[in-house]
Amino acid sequence: MRGPLPFLLVLPFDTSLLEQESCLSGKLLGNYRDGSSIKSVMITDEECISSWTAQTESLSAFFAPAIQGFRQLVWIAEEAVDEPLKLLAPQDEFTQFLERLSSPPQGEETFLDSQQDIFIETYQHSDYEVLYQTPTAALLSVNSRVALHLDEVLPRFWKSIPVPSFPIEFIPVPPSSIEPVKSVLESLAYNSAVSAVVDSISIPQMKNDVRFLTGEDGQSGILSRHSFAQGSRIAAAWLKQRFEETGATCRLMLFMQGFAPNVICRYESVVDTTGTVIISGHYDSRGSFGSTRMPGGDDDGSGTTAVLSIARAIARNGVKFHQNVELVAFAGEEQGLYGSRAYANQLRSLDANVTLMVQADMLAYRKPGEPMQLGLPKSIGTPEVAQLVANISSLYSPELEVGFTPACCSDHQSFYEQGYASTQVFERAGPIADPMYHNSGDLSDREGFDFDQLKAIAKVQFATILHYAGFELHK
Repeated sequence: MRGPLPFLLVLPFDTSLLEQESCLSGKLLGNYRDGSSIKSVMITDEECISSWTAQTESLSAFFAPAIQGFRQLVWIAEEAVDEPLKLLAPQDEFTQFLERLSSPPQGEETFLDSQQDIFIETYQHSDYEVLYQTPTAALLSVNSRVALHLDEVLPRFWKSIPVPSFPIEFIPVPPSSIEPVKSVLESLAYNSAVSAVVDSISIPQMKNDVRFLTGEDGQSGILSRHSFAQGSRIAAAWLKQRFEETGATCRLMLFMQGFAPNVICRYESVVDTTGTVIISGHYDSRGSFGSTRMPGGDDDGSGTTAVLSIARAIARNGVKFHQNVELVAFAGEEQGLYGSRAYANQLRSLDANVTLMVQADMLAYRKPGEPMQLGLPKSIGTPEVAQLVANISSLYSPELEVGFTPACCSDHQSFYEQGYASTQVFERAGPIADPMYHNSGDLSDREGFDFDQLKAIAKVQFATILHYAGFELHK
């Protein structure tokens, strides 16, 4: 006898949906961004839906039966982009994207009720299915191989993230993980030793490092750091060697066939502790549609260079930490946080004591006429960690104007979903403004690529480690 047919449910995130007495408890497939809101994707059955809708205001929910079975579910969302940049995108870019997936048959129509945010009818083609759609997000069912390559055909200002095939546990950041952050916040004060250490970050060295990663130096041979490209392997080996030169113990973490590895480097604590602080960036890149050149200077050569500059300053100043510190360069971010999800899941399965995580993604672009800035996540992330980073910025990089950004979401999301206190640092207290975002012109030698801002944000990241982990100097 066949069991109840599964249904997908997409609705605004609400923790009450996950309470034990709810029939939706244990049915979560994840939370995803849709414009300025967060949507939950759940898988359930008709009986639960009937029971739930009888008790709940359900106009904002969407239901889709799994008529053909799910292959790989993928959530795609439009990034928060500055209005002048949006004007560069074709008005029918999403339609063009679907046409790139396959040629749609004649005569099918879609309907979008803008008042209730409900997509009423779905595309159903052999190569993909659009299960849910709003102007700023969509849920697709695609071939699993296609899912890995969506970044190559997506509209420029859209990103994708895979949706699990089975329900996952919702793990909020527990109070026990937030209390240490609050404690550091309460006692935070300027430290001249911290200032001297973070000031030692070298801009000339950062320029050399990012130019190697983009291939602008003419020596690395890197044309692309796409997760499947040979250049990403060159970058991974080079990063591992550079980190090891600073005294870190490094390993390459293979997490999925075909993908470049995560580069995970560790400085062991000089005191007895299991606590681990993670600072990271992603070294994979994305370029213009149809181009094999993907330099990724800002996205995210800048964040990766910041992390490497911190490693060099650790060695230069003889820094020893009172918590374990990991500097990580993730791969697979542009395909949907694959590398960071694999590592965060692994750490959670080991019950690892990750006490803080800060991701650096896009740090160097400054829009002409604007001051240097530091953007912190408006939605996904731990507010207390963002506040700590903001307060530290005022002490060591006061030239940065600090505010929130709707740009979302980088590898910190993988750790936040596992209940780890985490946040992200970004180049602007506002939406993305870099005209070379996801473009093959994303080089470091161009207007707006600001190494002073890059250093200022790297100093904030480094000072956050020093204050939170504790340190001593062994020159």
